[in-house]
Amino acid sequence: MKDPILSVENLAVSFTTWGTHTYALRGINFDLKEGEILGIVGESGCGKSVTAKSIMRLLPPHTGLIEHGQILYREQNLLNLPEPLMQAVRGKEIAMIFQDPLTSLNPTKRIGAQISESVFLHHPELRKSDIEAKVIELLRLVGIAHPEERLRAYPHTLSGGIRQRAMIALAMACDPKILLADEPTTALDVTTQAQILELLKHIAITQKTSIILITHDLSVVAGLCDRVLVMYAGKIVEEASVNELFYQPRHPYTQRLLHSIPRIDTPCGIPLIPIQGRPPTLQHRTQGCAFAPRCHKAMNICPLQEPFISDISPGHRVSCWQQIKDASNE
Repeated sequence: MKDPILSVENLAVSFTTWGTHTYALRGINFDLKEGEILGIVGESGCGKSVTAKSIMRLLPPHTGLIEHGQILYREQNLLNLPEPLMQAVRGKEIAMIFQDPLTSLNPTKRIGAQISESVFLHHPELRKSDIEAKVIELLRLVGIAHPEERLRAYPHTLSGGIRQRAMIALAMACDPKILLADEPTTALDVTTQAQILELLKHIAITQKTSIILITHDLSVVAGLCDRVLVMYAGKIVEEASVNELFYQPRHPYTQRLLHSIPRIDTPCGIPLIPIQGRPPTLQHRTQGCAFAPRCHKAMNICPLQEPFISDISPGHRVSCWQQIKDASNE
């Protein structure tokens, strides 16, 4: 088994805005192995993007607070690094593909200039001609046709798919060991989505890059990831390999997620089953299981005491009192 390249331990993050305190992450733990593609799924507001921005230390300085926890990259706690040292890690060791490339890319700068700036920042010894050659190579790597011409284009002149590829090229500019992809296929058509996902898989294999893929699309996870984390209300409620998660989901929330999406093998006339109710606002610390008010399997203990993580099988962990009860009766 490969050693983890990144370990997140008991990470808790909160935000304070206009006198309101929101507990966005409530003590999450997970590892990322070398060369692995790890998916993080869950409803909007469950803490997926906050997890990625915490790893990059890109939380808003005056409103975001990491209350406790560690983020270990090669056994070094990123939360203890001074900002100048973190800048050396950010981009060169760990890079991020943001959700919307049109707003993430600078509209006043050409694509080539933005990628060149990242290369020069971490490799100031390179000559201008060498940097431009590397930028062209990166654009070719991500599948952009005629890269010599595209590097002089502005973001608004490119299609959504080309912008997303340029964003990936920017993230890969310094050959990072870890790539955080925050919903990289949002607002793209199905064909372009498939091309972007194939590109990420190609990068993971050829560049030996570890990838954390944040998405709400379970079909994307099924086709790309090795392992999956299911998040709900700032907690990881289930962790498993892709095959085990899809064929043997154990947490009621994961089961409801899978039942609420259309499947090609579902017989005609079988309706989708939506998840009733709303997720909690997270403005108060929850006492028991946050999913209990929406759970069809909730027991008396569920709203009173938060369940601990239990091992169902090697690599498959669940935070659910029902599973603990079933395991104790076996």
